Amino acid sequence: MKDIAIYGFGGFGREMACVIAAINAAKPTWNLIGYFDDGQKPGISNRYGTVLGNIDTLNQYGKDLCIVMAIASPTVLHKITEAIHNPHIEYPNIIAPDVLFFEPESVKMGKGNVITFGSRISCGIQIGDFNLMNGCVSLGHDVSIGNYNVFQPETRISGETRIGDNNFFGVRSMVLQRLSIGNDVRIGAGSVVMRKTKNGMTYFGNPAKIIKY
Repeated sequence: MKDIAIYGFGGFGREMACVIAAINAAKPTWNLIGYFDDGQKPGISNRYGTVLGNIDTLNQYGKDLCIVMAIASPTVLHKITEAIHNPHIEYPNIIAPDVLFFEPESVKMGKGNVITFGSRISCGIQIGDFNLMNGCVSLGHDVSIGNYNVFQPETRISGETRIGDNNFFGVRSMVLQRLSIGNDVRIGAGSVVMRKTKNGMTYFGNPAKIIKY
């Protein structure tokens, strides 16, 4: 079993501990040693483990260690991963044992991705690095996804959709087929995207429209 730690001590961090436990129940794989978090004091604990330190502690860690990111903000996720420069650190793909792959051999995936319980992955899928799919996410056929995207529970991405980097998809949001989602886009909970989006914009509603604060 390999040592693994979770980056992020909040609710998503606890959920990741549940995923790791489920993976181990199916096949012993991971030794969860605890958490790293920049907003909590070392030594604070929950039922799954203890905070070992912050990013400085991690960068000084002297042993081989796998890290799974439990950060639900694309911007923060990107910032933290770029600040980790310890050569001992690896980023495995963490996939809940009940995730349904229609055709596993046609799914290409980078590193540091998380796919949690109940998700559904079709065929011909390409996934980059550090994408977090947080429960019952559905990807249609021939979907292409870049890096640092966060998909909240029950997001639905239809077939042949192209997704760039650093996007956030709210709970039960939906993107219709053959659309393009660029970079730094935020899609509100329950929204239905029917047209190509513009970079850096926030969309909400059915059909989803740009909203400004």
